[in-house]
Amino acid sequence: MGRKKIQITRIVDERNRQVTFMKRKFGLMKKAYELSVLCDCEIALIIFNSSNKLFQYASTDMDKVLLKYTEYNEPHEKPTRSRE
Repeated sequence: MGRKKIQITRIVDERNRQVTFMKRKFGLMKKAYELSVLCDCEIALIIFNSSNKLFQYASTDMDKVLLKYTEYNEPHEKPTRSRE
């Protein structure tokens, strides 16, 4: 039996929101690392929390990955934010 689908809404309680942020941030960084190792790809992940604190992960040098991104001239995938 699968898990129930939860509705994604803002967590009202500040403490619960911070705990969830830290857990999900760790999980996202772990997935980024695993993807970079398994698929031999370069990954840059940039996160700002609600207090504008910066968290980042890069599989190689962050500056090199960002420079590569800014110099990329070919059409590329642009994800859209889903509100489902």
